[in-house]
Amino acid sequence: MALGLSTNMNIEITDSPKEIDDEKIISEIMKYNLQFGKKDVKPMSLYVRNSCGEIIAGLTGKTFWNWLHVEYLWVHESQRGNKLGSQLIAAAENEAVNRGCTGSTLDTFSFQAPDFYQELGYSIVGTLADYSGEHQRHYLVKDLTKHSR
Repeated sequence: MALGLSTNMNIEITDSPKEIDDEKIISEIMKYNLQFGKKDVKPMSLYVRNSCGEIIAGLTGKTFWNWLHVEYLWVHESQRGNKLGSQLIAAAENEAVNRGCTGSTLDTFSFQAPDFYQELGYSIVGTLADYSGEHQRHYLVKDLTKHSR
């Protein structure tokens, strides 16, 4: 089925996008979204550093429209089991509540940490199968108004 593009247009596919081109797409979506809610996207990064200043654990995410979205949580292998991940999630949730958030969302693969997040009060709301033929991607949420941090 033809896409109906005029003769002077084409679809460009690249695995090395220019930052300026991606920023155009993001900017236009953000402009569109402003019709439906205020612009309040705010990045959030948390770091744990050792005595040498090296990052040994961290969390990245953002808050917007009353939600925290955790993008990445990482703890150095030597520090796993020391509650750093739990402490980072709790600190992010506290900051999110301070920013007016009422919920948190994240996703994780079956080989990562779905049980960890469920122990912290997150619930799986969706799962997609067949990532790399054998893994699942889980989508989780937590109501920040009902959980103590």
